[in-house]
Amino acid sequence: KQITMETQKTVSILNDLIVVLEDGREGYLNASQNTEDENLKIEFLTFSRERSLLVVELQDEINKLGKSTDSESGALGALHRVWIDFKSLLTGHDTTAIIEACVTGEDYAIERYQEALKNDDLLTSLRPIIGSQLASIEMCKAKIKAMESIQ
Repeated sequence: KQITMETQKTVSILNDLIVVLEDGREGYLNASQNTEDENLKIEFLTFSRERSLLVVELQDEINKLGKSTDSESGALGALHRVWIDFKSLLTGHDTTAIIEACVTGEDYAIERYQEALKNDDLLTSLRPIIGSQLASIEMCKAKIKAMESIQ
């Protein structure tokens, strides 16, 4: 199946978003391992699982476009470490610092998703999916901001 340039550009955008999602998934996993608060641990693991589901959704879309999503593109090999390495934050498992790092990670993800939606190269048929994922990330950020105020 011939891949058009338009499809190629869309796949590239989706791969970039997958990297952002993988980064968040990993970040929340780290956050869950580095907090003493059991409720936060559960929340962070939930957020990490949600990111995994979003990744699968985008990978499915790439497959539908006739491309494979194995990491040959190198996208997953070169995760952008926007999420702070929580091991470097270990000042007594500082919950506030961990939450702030999560907010920073979410701000970055939201920015990347907004850029993807503004990109004319993104196939129109994928805009609702990207918009829905963006809303999910924004809700996640709102939950984290709420946790911040409880701390």
